[in-house]
Order: sequence, then C-alpha cells, then structure tokens
Amino acid sequence: MQSEAKSNPPYEWIIGETAGIVWQMLHENGPMSIRQLVQQLKSAGRNRDLVMQAIGWLAREDKLLFEIDKRRRQIRLK
Repeated sequence: MQSEAKSNPPYEWIIGETAGIVWQMLHENGPMSIRQLVQQLKSAGRNRDLVMQAIGWLAREDKLLFEIDKRRRQIRLK
C-alpha cells in the first residue's frame, strides 16, 4: 500500500521492535506476568495490543515458555 505516510515505519516493524524490548526485559528481569510487561512498556508508548502482538511474535519464534498455575500466569524465555 502506497498510502502510508513515509515518516511512519511499517506496523510489522513496530511489532518486531516491541518483541525485542519484551525479550530484553525478560532477559534482564526473569519471568514476568503480561500485566507487568504491559505496565512497564506503557511508559515507552506501547499499548496492551502491541505488547500482546509482540508476545505472539516471540511465541511463534519458539522463544517463550508460559508458566500457568492456579494463582499466576508468567512468561519467561526458553
């Protein structure tokens, strides 16, 4: 599509960049909940939908483990 403004990067690029930020946060902090990731990335201008898409990106690349029990759900790197 040619109608996109040239100053805006493609949305796929933004998702990929956010996936890199999520990966780095998990690498530095260890397991985190989705809520924690969303709260921390909000200050970087990333909304919940974008964080969820980034998590999906990393999951599709087989880089995440999801730890789910009765009281909590956390994500960590493989």
